[in-house]
Amino acid sequence: MHRRRSIQPPPRRAVVAPMCALLLFSLSLWLPSPVQAGAAAPPGAVEIRRTTDGVAHIRAGDWRELGLGVGYVQAQDALCTLADAFVTYAGQRAWYFGAERRLPGASSMGRPKNIDADFFFKAFADEDMVATMRQAQPAELTALVAGYADGYNRLLREARARPSRHPARACLKEPWVRDIAPSDIYRRLYAAQVMAGYGHFMTDIVNARPASERVADAADVAALQARLANNLGAQAELGSNAIAWGRAATGDDGALLFGNPHWFWGGPDRFYQMHLTIPGQLNVAGAGFLGVPLVMIGFNDNVAWSHTVSRTRRFGLFELALDPADPERYLVDGVSTPLSKRHVTVAVRDADGGARQVGRTLYASRFGPVVDLRGLHPALAWSAQRAMAVRDVNGDNWRIFRNFLAWDRAASLDDFMAIQRREAAMPWVNTLAVGRGDGRVWYADIGAVPNVPDDLRRDCAAPLAAAFAGLDPRTPVLDGTRSACEWRLDAASAQPGAMPAQRLPSLLREDYVANMNDSHWLSNVHQPLEGYSALQGDERTALSFRGRLGHELALDLARRGAGSAAELGTWAARDVLSARVYTAEQYKQPLLDQACGGDATSAAADVARACAVLRVWGNTGEVGDRGALLWETFWRELEKGAGKDLFTVAFSADAPLRTPAAPRPADGVAAKALAAAAMSLTARGVALDEAADTRRAVRSGGKRWPIYGGCGDVGYFATVCPDVGELGLGPNVVANSYLQIVRFGQRGVEARTLLAHGQDERAVRGGPGSGPVARYARKDWLAFPFREDDILRDPHLSTSVLRP
Repeated sequence: MHRRRSIQPPPRRAVVAPMCALLLFSLSLWLPSPVQAGAAAPPGAVEIRRTTDGVAHIRAGDWRELGLGVGYVQAQDALCTLADAFVTYAGQRAWYFGAERRLPGASSMGRPKNIDADFFFKAFADEDMVATMRQAQPAELTALVAGYADGYNRLLREARARPSRHPARACLKEPWVRDIAPSDIYRRLYAAQVMAGYGHFMTDIVNARPASERVADAADVAALQARLANNLGAQAELGSNAIAWGRAATGDDGALLFGNPHWFWGGPDRFYQMHLTIPGQLNVAGAGFLGVPLVMIGFNDNVAWSHTVSRTRRFGLFELALDPADPERYLVDGVSTPLSKRHVTVAVRDADGGARQVGRTLYASRFGPVVDLRGLHPALAWSAQRAMAVRDVNGDNWRIFRNFLAWDRAASLDDFMAIQRREAAMPWVNTLAVGRGDGRVWYADIGAVPNVPDDLRRDCAAPLAAAFAGLDPRTPVLDGTRSACEWRLDAASAQPGAMPAQRLPSLLREDYVANMNDSHWLSNVHQPLEGYSALQGDERTALSFRGRLGHELALDLARRGAGSAAELGTWAARDVLSARVYTAEQYKQPLLDQACGGDATSAAADVARACAVLRVWGNTGEVGDRGALLWETFWRELEKGAGKDLFTVAFSADAPLRTPAAPRPADGVAAKALAAAAMSLTARGVALDEAADTRRAVRSGGKRWPIYGGCGDVGYFATVCPDVGELGLGPNVVANSYLQIVRFGQRGVEARTLLAHGQDERAVRGGPGSGPVARYARKDWLAFPFREDDILRDPHLSTSVLRP
């Protein structure tokens, strides 16, 4: 008879008081206390002020105290989201939630099985990684991280001791909600760091096995292409819009910045809005990911910046030739070398309460970990002859968050640009920025990029490189049989194997710069950026429809003759939230002429009805508009049916905002697409003239809030793109998230903001915290209270102090 060995759960690291009375007495000293508005906080205390829509303004005397305040307020608003995420980063999901279940919501790493996520974080975010990351940070950042853990733990203790003083959190008594340590924050930072590299291949790395252990699967080329097409996560819409206008557009000596990530409304990667102040050292506002004690997109007294997801490839593949005698050895320069092995163990608790340890061996080459893509294509499997290795340039890029800290304190636009060039740290984003008293605008895709120039890629092309380029032309697939094919070293690079900053695209203009997730090539229509390596994205190729509309918005606003940045900002605030549908504006009439034959009554009844609906529809997806759902479905059916033959005027690099044009699919294709669209909607119980907001609404604060906009693939600039299968909007949606319009006036920084999903983790789940959600639904920009007098005048100001 076999006896099951007792397995202990992962350590909780809880703080235990020896006596209940002493615990309660101690908590009474540490509970936040309200103070009179405007009164200075006591020395050593952390002042937390909440203004309209629950925005947290945190003022402290040093960096650790500031971190304490950030950890505290984020836990106030998102305790359960954070607690669940810390389980993920610690590699403990299989213990608390089951091995085969998947991550609960959309995130930058997709939704892998719990056990696969556990193996990844156990192997890659271990104590060695934590120590390395910590050592690379300035003292201010390590203090922020330590303080964040203190603040999170403090809120957790208070909520458990006096739940009546804190909003109800469903997770509070769950065993997986525990105290955290600074190492948990470093692991969280690492998760953000490798989003666009190892995060893409998490499951494929931790399940890589020698050829003798597994049989190759059938090819799923479409799935592979879809994965590679998305630089982050599994959702195609994960990206951003950003435009900056300089003095030539604003009509004065100032500049204007608009930033708008299309990001998650829920989960650990969503944005949290905050204002951080240490008098004399730091004064910055904006948003950062949950679990990050820094502003990642925002503004201070001197600069404002935003990001968009870059098209630059941040990883590369190496094709390994295996030793015929042993599939766990590979040949480099003719020498047989063993793959390094690491045995990793994960604790698993089964549904019946039983506990066990599950172990796997993870393999790596000198080029990076082995990745087995047999589930997507047999040629990319670990066979008896070959294996693939992946290298993520951000795997050892420890500069990212110290770069953000430096930007939070930047003294001018020139200082901001110098920081970006020096650190070359941005992991997977473009950057747009403006400065106080400066009429220039800055665009750059300067960050961590594999040093794989086109000549290295050509000379070191692996046998599979040409075929892989047909799936994804950005990913370099290099020959792992030659040591000379490693990513190149350059003394000017910020890290070994990274491309020097001077070889990365940037642009400084006085009219405008913009990016809507197309490549660097057309950041300004008057000055294309060309001649960069292929892994940095296409040049002289068609923009997305959202990108074309974004440039048209930028140019139109620049040409209107604004008398000041303030006036241009007022126009921009309206236009960037307009739910225009670019494909309908450009192509609806000729397509209806083809699909409806000029006489809708001669068509089948459903097609005739569809023609009638689209003819009177105003080409927008505003609340109440009828026809947007039909058009979106029609457009996708049309692209599917026509393929590359949709347009008669091909794309021209000389007319990037006007081509391709003149849609003329083959005879009958337009009519068939419209019939298919009508049939599809009817089958789903959707009326052909149903208002889009019947499907695009969010429940918050007990009310239903209709939301405007749609997915970027049909040309919406105002983005809201529900997850597949979701009828309404909720935490898994990818949509406009944190929006800001920023300029610098006589009083300093002037910012208007929106936080579409709100501060509270329950706000888009029907729960409280609906203020920001309702504001976004109304298109009612918040004049952000950045200066002290504005904070004190805020009608919803409340103040509390965390006393030492």
